[in-house]
Amino acid sequence: MLAVLVANRRRVVGRRELSRAAGLAELSDRRCDSILVGVRRLLGPDSIVTVRSRGWMIAEDAVPAALELLESDPD
Repeated sequence: MLAVLVANRRRVVGRRELSRAAGLAELSDRRCDSILVGVRRLLGPDSIVTVRSRGWMIAEDAVPAALELLESDPD
């Protein structure tokens, strides 16, 4: 999911698109939310911006740390 958010930075990504692009479409909506909680734990509480009724986007200042994390563990 983090890779999808980074690839789509500066744009809001909805739950369905995010799940599908991350290969998690068969999981529940709640699983998507819990993965985002984990991302916030890794990168900080303000790293993922929630856009009510639309989806999420990665905060621009969180992108460098996200890229570093993805390079160290691409899964």
